Amino acid sequence: MRFKGLDLNLLVALDALMTERNLTAAARSINLSQPAMSAAVGRLRTYFHDDLFTMVGREMVPTARAERLAPAVRETLLHIQVSIISWDPFCPAQSDRRFRIILSDYATLVFFEKVVERVAREAPSVGFELIPLADNHDDCLRRGDADFLIFPELFMSRAHPRATLFDETLVCVGCRSNKQLSERLTFEKYISMGHVAVKFGDSRTSSIEEWYLLEHGFKRQVEVVVQGFSMIPPMLSGTERIATMPLRLVKHFAKTIPLRIVELPLPLPTFTQAVQWPALHNSDQASLWMREVLFQEASRMGSTRRAKGRLERS
Repeated sequence: MRFKGLDLNLLVALDALMTERNLTAAARSINLSQPAMSAAVGRLRTYFHDDLFTMVGREMVPTARAERLAPAVRETLLHIQVSIISWDPFCPAQSDRRFRIILSDYATLVFFEKVVERVAREAPSVGFELIPLADNHDDCLRRGDADFLIFPELFMSRAHPRATLFDETLVCVGCRSNKQLSERLTFEKYISMGHVAVKFGDSRTSSIEEWYLLEHGFKRQVEVVVQGFSMIPPMLSGTERIATMPLRLVKHFAKTIPLRIVELPLPLPTFTQAVQWPALHNSDQASLWMREVLFQEASRMGSTRRAKGRLERS
């Protein structure tokens, strides 16, 4: 089908090429032969009066023109998928929908495992692909490569719809045998002690407490850096080091690892975990159902503010 001289099937080919950056892989992803995909590339170049791709080794590197076209092409295809093709009513019990969700190890352990357990009962054929946090999560949502992002609201962009899920409190944690935590933890002691810290993604983004300290001109003594919060407790065992972690996750690990939890000597407020999704999914029935599941499970978690008052004090 042509629209103002453009064969709309070529948009599917262009989107596949931008995703795969390889002619053979792109052809396979949309069930075309390699000669047919080569012909599509030629027709795209003719229509847009641009090479669109140049070969660097075995990779097809997009030109500036192709990079500018890619977001609009992907958004157009997603809109067709959501608004025209996927018109059937969504029935969770009969659906085999697979949701792609970007989230941290923390959110997985303290929250999303409850979601998975519930969905297994109510919609046993619905599946999930959990994607680790990356620097380009906004682009993943825009391209439709992810259905949801679960992340601290503080660090979310305004480019996509979002809603709050639950609040969380940060605490200081160390090994149960850490004698330095047997007395009140002052800010001065907190700064001087050895820390296990977490950095996320390819850009090694720091967690909230590190951001706060740097904003106020302080630098702590970081001795071990890990990729996620769940890697911190084993790094504390048998040492005098401390770490800053979300309270719910500390309680999760305290069931099996001897930990000491004390109040954090920083004036940090509770932070909010939120969920974000592509704007094109606002009215998608499957997305609406999944959002409702997330909101209901989050509402059952309660507040960490009450629990904060029960931390160890000396």
